[in-house]
Amino acid sequence: MADRVHTDISALESAAASARAGFACMFSTSDEYERALIAERRLQGRYHQTRDWQPILLVGCVFVLTGVLLLTL
Repeated sequence: MADRVHTDISALESAAASARAGFACMFSTSDEYERALIAERRLQGRYHQTRDWQPILLVGCVFVLTGVLLLTL
């Protein structure tokens, strides 16, 4: 009986250790995880370059100011 209890306890401890290993994370910190996540998403092309709106806005303002100046003359 004692031998069976010892065997059961050993099996239970082994199962618990195995279950804990299944929850182990390959990243030690959340910063490391986020860095890896962003790197993976960049490789997938999710963070593509957005259009630079400053030159377009500048040209639009120049057109508006030119139109206002031409209307006032």
